[in-house]
Amino acid sequence: MTDLPLAQTVRRAGEWRGVAEIVTLDYDTRFLRRKRLATDTGRPFVIDLEKTTSLEDGDALELDDGSRVVIRAAEEDVLVVTGKSLPRLAWHIGNRHTPCQVDPDRLLIQRDPVIRRMLDLLGATVEEARHPFTPEGGAYGHGRTHSHDHGHSHSPDRHQEHDPEHDHDETVDAG
Repeated sequence: MTDLPLAQTVRRAGEWRGVAEIVTLDYDTRFLRRKRLATDTGRPFVIDLEKTTSLEDGDALELDDGSRVVIRAAEEDVLVVTGKSLPRLAWHIGNRHTPCQVDPDRLLIQRDPVIRRMLDLLGATVEEARHPFTPEGGAYGHGRTHSHDHGHSHSPDRHQEHDPEHDHDETVDAG
C-alpha cells in the first residue's frame, strides 16, 4: 500500500504508557478510518483502521514500526454556554443531536448560528471562543457512531482534562 509507517491499532487514553509523537486534530478530523496524516513535527504516516473510529484526546495510535502517535484535540471555534440551568440547556442541545462537551460550569459546542439563537432565546449566556473540543461520547460506547452498535467495551465516564502543558510538545510521555 505505502512505504509510510502504518497505524492499525488504537490504544485508548489511560490504556497505554510510554513516549509518543503528537498529531493534533480537530473534532471532525478525529473521526476516521483511512487517511494519510503527519505528526506535529511533520513525520508522515498512514492510519488504516478496521472501521471508522472516533479518536479522543489522549488516545494513541500504534505504528507498525513500533512507535506511537498520541492524539491531541486541536483548538477550534466553539460556543461557550453558561447560564442558570445548565442541565436544561444541555437537554435542548442534546435534543438537537448537537455534540456537546459537558464541563462542571459550562457547555461547549461547535459554532452554529441556529443553535446559538435557540440558546439566546432560552436565556443562556453564549460566548465565542477557541478551545480544544472533546464532546461526550455516546451512552452505549466510545465516541460517535453511525450505527446502533451498543458495545460496552469502554466506560462512558471517561472524560479527560485537557493538559495545556503538552500543546506544543514534539513528543509526550504517558508514563
